[in-house]
Amino acid sequence: MSLRGKKIILGVTGSISAYKSAILTRLLIKAGAEVQIIMSTSAFDFITPLTLATLSKRPVLSQFQKDETGVWNNHVELGLWADLFLVAPISANTLAKFANGICDNLLSATYLSARCPVMVAPAMDLDMYQHPSVHSNIEKLESFGNAILDAESGELASGLSGQGRMMEPEHILAKVEEFFAIKTDFNGKKVMITMGPTQEALDPVRYISNHSSGKMGLALANTFLSRGAEVFVFSGPISLRVNKNSFHWQDVKSAKEMYMASSEIHDQMDICVFAAAVADYAPAEIYPEKIKKSDSTLSIDLVKNVDIAAKLGAKKKHNQVHIGFALETENEAENARRKLTKKNFDMIVLNSMKESGAGFQLDTNKVHIFHASGLTVESDIAPKNQIASLIVDQIKNIPVWI
Repeated sequence: MSLRGKKIILGVTGSISAYKSAILTRLLIKAGAEVQIIMSTSAFDFITPLTLATLSKRPVLSQFQKDETGVWNNHVELGLWADLFLVAPISANTLAKFANGICDNLLSATYLSARCPVMVAPAMDLDMYQHPSVHSNIEKLESFGNAILDAESGELASGLSGQGRMMEPEHILAKVEEFFAIKTDFNGKKVMITMGPTQEALDPVRYISNHSSGKMGLALANTFLSRGAEVFVFSGPISLRVNKNSFHWQDVKSAKEMYMASSEIHDQMDICVFAAAVADYAPAEIYPEKIKKSDSTLSIDLVKNVDIAAKLGAKKKHNQVHIGFALETENEAENARRKLTKKNFDMIVLNSMKESGAGFQLDTNKVHIFHASGLTVESDIAPKNQIASLIVDQIKNIPVWI
């Protein structure tokens, strides 16, 4: 009964693989989960609601309105009820709806309302699965923090053989069990993350900033969320696609705004991750009108910004954990260790601009992790979501984190 007490919404869409949803439902129920099934109407052509209702021991939902009296199936309540939203199979059509916010049925409306983690198991023919538009939609869902249960290879309904088969129900069950096993290790922890760049205004149209994309910070936020933490994010301006409803999310612009917002909740946090690329300096004067081009040179007076990590580090309580980031171009390890002490960090993550495949804007990273205890860990070049998992795992080596 590995899933005892877990509430799972199982979405079923129009695919020949829909017959496997009956097997998956039985496995989830046998593992102790409560399963509420939502079907798209096209799924009715492949499996009956009666079959799935019998196996799940709950009425299958598919329409907004329950009956002619006006009683409705509340997609918001459904989204709040679930511990996990699992769609297996998800067709190319529903995949596109989820990726682009198209809300024309109960399943997609519940997806857009869900605050719980989401897993989807694509199922379609070989060439459909390889189409660039499908790949793009899968990448969008991944960028939202959704987990993709990759299609498996084998014989397909068309007679072709290749990748496109829905992951087998037993394999999906293993993924769900793994998810809930991992999820509990930060359950009940409150985590604050600063991420992205800051923008320091010079005039109404210009500002000082940097090349930070926020990708590393978002990967950390998603990792903490998937492992049970309540995540508070203060993000500078970014262009990433984010499901902000999953977090306590606040957009900020300047270093001052980021400091004011983060300092308000700092005392309540168990873990604080300072991943933002905060501008060290800001213009001394913000011009009310656009600065006109005149002389061949222009001088701008800059003043030092508040050092958010150092300021909050001075207030850190004995049972709080502070994690810092450093991006260096010279004397990397020496400078990172200096910040570790100066800012009262328990751990600092060093990025080097000299490492190929690491740094701003990229989807990959390579880091050196320095603990206050003296422990040092180095990663290989890897996707930022894997680096985020490594960083979060390393927090378990900090004695105070519990």
